[in-house]
Amino acid sequence: MSFSLIAAIGKNGELGKNGELIFHIKEDMQFFRETTTGHKVVMGRKTWESFPGKLKDRENIVISRSEVKGADKTIHDIDKFITENENTDEEIFIIGGGQIYEAFLPHAKTLYLTEIDATSDADTYFPTFDKSKYDKEIIKKGQSHDLIYAFAKYSLK
Repeated sequence: MSFSLIAAIGKNGELGKNGELIFHIKEDMQFFRETTTGHKVVMGRKTWESFPGKLKDRENIVISRSEVKGADKTIHDIDKFITENENTDEEIFIIGGGQIYEAFLPHAKTLYLTEIDATSDADTYFPTFDKSKYDKEIIKKGQSHDLIYAFAKYSLK
């Protein structure tokens, strides 16, 4: 299994601005919760700090230079973590932010992207990737208020 990236992105890969998500879609939050529950979730310190608390029913792993209070585990060496875990049988979810997605993208076998048919001002973007290297499956399409979106699963060929 190994690493899976999960994110909600706009047409240009927009993720967030000023440490906040740009798009707020209730169904996306439910999809995120259902998909990641029972797994390890790996995030950067800023992403960790954007949550009101620990994500329930998941092992919360934070990448940071210093110890992170409240996390299940703090990782200081991202390359060592990748090497130790890239051949594991379990699915480990990478949940942000932009630099963390960038670091794990070359090692990810699956991308779960909520693709939102909208653009927005952002300061954090999902890294660009070669879509021809993946098989794309649309899990579900939906609309929330004026936002049209699709849950897409990209699996490495």
